[in-house]
Amino acid sequence: MARFRCPTCRGRPLRLQQPFSGLPRCGRCGDLLEPKPRHGRAWGLAGGVAVLVLGGAAFSGLLEQVGSLPQQAPEVTTRLLERFDPAPDPRLRPMALIEGGLLESLKEADRQWIPTAEPLAGGGVRFLYRRRAGEPELSVDELQALIDSPPDHGEKRRAIAELLGVLEEAGVQVQLAEPRKTGAAGEWDHAARTLRIKPAVVDKGTVDFAQVLNHEAIHVAQSCAAGGLRSVPRTLGLSQEVPPELKLHLDDPLYAGASDWEKALEREAYANQRLLELGTTLVRSHCRVRATG
Repeated sequence: MARFRCPTCRGRPLRLQQPFSGLPRCGRCGDLLEPKPRHGRAWGLAGGVAVLVLGGAAFSGLLEQVGSLPQQAPEVTTRLLERFDPAPDPRLRPMALIEGGLLESLKEADRQWIPTAEPLAGGGVRFLYRRRAGEPELSVDELQALIDSPPDHGEKRRAIAELLGVLEEAGVQVQLAEPRKTGAAGEWDHAARTLRIKPAVVDKGTVDFAQVLNHEAIHVAQSCAAGGLRSVPRTLGLSQEVPPELKLHLDDPLYAGASDWEKALEREAYANQRLLELGTTLVRSHCRVRATG
């Protein structure tokens, strides 16, 4: 029995969109497929083949081995498949970003957020500064305080390093590359167990990079909670109260046509992305983390 159903083409035989783009979509209408409710029924060969098709080409040589497995529950099948998963590409090791100077690049990019004071020809001073969405306007005293003592964001950079280390232990690949989904700052491609972040996010500094990485790490945990890194994500039961300034992202054309299921995943990630230690905790709690070195 297929693990998915199309919310638009209900009742019609399931057809998977080809070529596979990383998310299961209907081959008829293009809508994102949603998981079928589970009724406690064991999976046999058909279930194993479904996992292979939806998990990507890396499992193409395992059909015969999976076909010989006894009937297993979906979570057991996923764990058995993960035993045959190839090792992550060493070039995409999360900690390779740290070794390549990511934290230094973020620290340098943070300088753009320090206000500057510009003397005016007729006397007086003009302050120039940047604000993120949702941030209040600053008073002259607050601006001067930021000039005299700029925020270091060292704690956020330490949180970034810790999260990248945990992602590496979980077998996640991280790539500074344009997401395949146009307009996205980052994406979690569970089929390739790869987290991609737009290189321009680094240029925005520590605060923005930390939130994008944490957002995608929540999606990683959503996959692990559904059975493993290559599993289609499910919600974790976290708060979905999205701050008003972040709700604008959910109205972006990027999510036009997204199903209720996909929007629920995004609401959960947006609602919690500013809790920088949460991503690390969730990945440790839901993913199979193995020690490195």
